[in-house]
This record gives sequence, C-alpha cells and structure tokens, in this order.
Amino acid sequence: MIKKIWNKLFNKAEEPQPGNYIVAQLNDKLMPIDRGEVYEDPLDEFLKQKWYGEISGGGTLLSKSNEIEYCDVEIKLREKDISRQAIAEIINKLEELGAPKGSKLIIEDTGEKIEFGKLEGLALYLDGVNLSDEVYKNSNPEALILDIKKLTNIESDIVRYWHGNTESGMYFYGESFNGMKDAIANLINSNPECENARVVQIA
Repeated sequence: MIKKIWNKLFNKAEEPQPGNYIVAQLNDKLMPIDRGEVYEDPLDEFLKQKWYGEISGGGTLLSKSNEIEYCDVEIKLREKDISRQAIAEIINKLEELGAPKGSKLIIEDTGEKIEFGKLEGLALYLDGVNLSDEVYKNSNPEALILDIKKLTNIESDIVRYWHGNTESGMYFYGESFNGMKDAIANLINSNPECENARVVQIA
C-alpha cells in the first residue's frame, strides 16, 4: 500500500526495510522541508526518547493540479507487537504538533486506520486570472498572509501556499474554521486581492 502511494510523491521515501511500520497520513498542506520541521524532527526525537522507534521516511501527495493533498510520515517501530499505549502517545504527540482533523494513523501490517487530529483548516483561494492588471501588479501575498495570521491569532512562522494556473491557495490551521472565517471576513471584503476569492474548509 505504501509503495503505491510513494510512487506519486514528489519527494519519495527510501525503500522500507524489514520491520513494523505505521504511517501518519496528515491532512496538512505542508511543503517537504516544512513537514520535517513541523512533524518529522520533533516526532523522531519523541520516538527515540520513548524507545518506540524512529522516523523512516516521509512524502507529500499532489493532486493533478499540483496542489498538496496531504503529507505522510512513516514510522518504524522497535517492537514487533503493536503497543496501543505507544499508538495513543504517538497520536497525542502529533496532535500536540498541530495535526489537523482528517488525519489518519495507518498500521501497515493490518491496514487498520485510526482517525485523529484537532485543528480545523481554512483555505483562501485567490483569483489568478480575472482581476485587473493593477491589482496583480500591486499584490503582496506575503503581507496578506501576515494580516490573516494576525487576525486569526496564528503564531506559526510556517507559510502554506500553492500557485495554480488560474488561482492561488493559502492555508491556515486553527481551533475553529468558522472562527477564522469570521475573523477575516472584513479583510476579504475590502482587499482588492481577495475579489472573487473562495474560502474553503479543508479540515
């Protein structure tokens, strides 16, 4: 199952070695380097401290439009038998690191899928073709992202984004989709860059 997924990733995991594996399928639109910073590095440290195992790979699945759908973190467990306590603690750690709703922990040996995640996600898709030339000339996506983070009380320095052929996406994760949507409503209605914008719940 994992090999089939890995073939579609734009940074492929190394060929798995014999062992007991679980995969955290994270409903998070993160670039590979950011995935390492947000999830892989702190989780690997946690796994080794608890003597549960180690990170053995990771990847990012893209849609046909090259938008990130989700990212994976593969974990090699030390013990042959699956420890439910270890699974629960790994899930708790991932949620502590910011795993959104809609994430899944997949036990590779049995195919069991355990849903987890606490944060909700908001995507803002900006019109990339129908606005005036002046708006595009004066656009400042970085400033827009910072304004949205300020309004939604998001403190993370990680920037989640995507540039498509006809629109661009910005992604934000917080405690409440509706809360974030309400917090940015005035900005969306008043900022010329946000004309024709779509707000979509992604977690």
